[in-house]
Amino acid sequence: MTFNQLDLLPEILKALDEEGYSNPTPVQEQAIPKILKRRDMLGCAQTGTGKTAAFAIPILQLITEDYKLARKSWNHKPVHCLILTPTRELAIQIGESFKAYGRHLHIKHTVIFGGVGQTDQVNSLRKGPEILIATPGRLLDLIQQGFIRLNELDYFVLDEADRMLDMGFIHDVKRILKLLPAKRQSLFFSATMPAPIQQLANGILTQPEKVEVTPVSSTAETVKQWLYYVDKPNKRKLLAELLSDDSIERALVFTRTKHGADRVARDLNKAGIKALAIHGDKSQGARQNALNQFREKSTKVLVATDIAARGIDIDELNLVINFEIPNVPETYVHRIGRTGRAGLKGTAYSFCDSEEKAYIRDIEKTIGRKIPVQDAHAFPMTGFVEEPKGQQSKQSNSNRSPRQSNSSKRPSKNSYGRKSAKPTRTTSRSK
Repeated sequence: MTFNQLDLLPEILKALDEEGYSNPTPVQEQAIPKILKRRDMLGCAQTGTGKTAAFAIPILQLITEDYKLARKSWNHKPVHCLILTPTRELAIQIGESFKAYGRHLHIKHTVIFGGVGQTDQVNSLRKGPEILIATPGRLLDLIQQGFIRLNELDYFVLDEADRMLDMGFIHDVKRILKLLPAKRQSLFFSATMPAPIQQLANGILTQPEKVEVTPVSSTAETVKQWLYYVDKPNKRKLLAELLSDDSIERALVFTRTKHGADRVARDLNKAGIKALAIHGDKSQGARQNALNQFREKSTKVLVATDIAARGIDIDELNLVINFEIPNVPETYVHRIGRTGRAGLKGTAYSFCDSEEKAYIRDIEKTIGRKIPVQDAHAFPMTGFVEEPKGQQSKQSNSNRSPRQSNSSKRPSKNSYGRKSAKPTRTTSRSK
């Protein structure tokens, strides 16, 4: 199927052609016709499958149709469409998508989020945008100040609902829902569908159409995954070892904490590998500057926390590294979904220390597959051995393999100049 077969406006088709889009992704192919019929939508699709276009394209068309039907009263209405999303990065990305797909339409949008001054955002709201993309906290703040009214809303989109739950925004979402008119078209998108999210969807949607293009919590087949067992103190050495490979143009590295992101970026820069950190304590200007440098390939490595990274959409990003294993399996899916997007191939490395093995077991159970182990690297886990039943045990120093025994003789932590280790051998494991 092509976009030409989806009964879209010529202006939208022209914009899609200019963006280089010809064939819709599965979620777009299924969702767009249903949304154009003005049905509520429950969409469950993993990250990187094109969810933003799946709702942005039909919303632009519906608002254009509404405008033609009610031109005289159009300017007297406040916001026509609200897209609620958990992070400012994702809000900005969605705003860029509406700008791209609607470039030949006369529909205005604005993006509001916290962490920056509100003056520019308020001035933008005064221009009467039809579409508002917002994070919950700043939206509620500006509503309380009287700058936003949602009582005549026609379309509501809740995007990345599972992340709203993870970040503690569900109560804010429920407060916002009380301000919306009962008669509206609602679209609900989430990468995963745990029970609390399903309950929230039930309270928002009316006889919704359901779109589910991939199994819940699955990983894309386009992403090749590798697992590195490594002692915690050696993770930074292994990271620098791998990233010293000149064939790697860019890599997105995940840490659990803001402090950890800063420390990893600092160590990489000391090793001669240009890196920037992005997390919630960084100013919006600093975060956008880091993203721009990463997109332009003037910075090789972006080190991010999960909250900051949600919504990062980098074209042709082919490597994601889990410096620390997430304790929530779905977070692993979101992380590695930053690569292997739009049908392209990608690679994901995960560094697992002895305290993180349980997380790996949970992840493998959730994604329904084993992650191949890469044991041919410079810093193997001390005393690590694999047994037939998957029961990893520790060996005494005298029982180590020659590779493990020699690892103690490798250069100190300041020696980062050796050639990068590349995947050459895998070890299959079973539980």
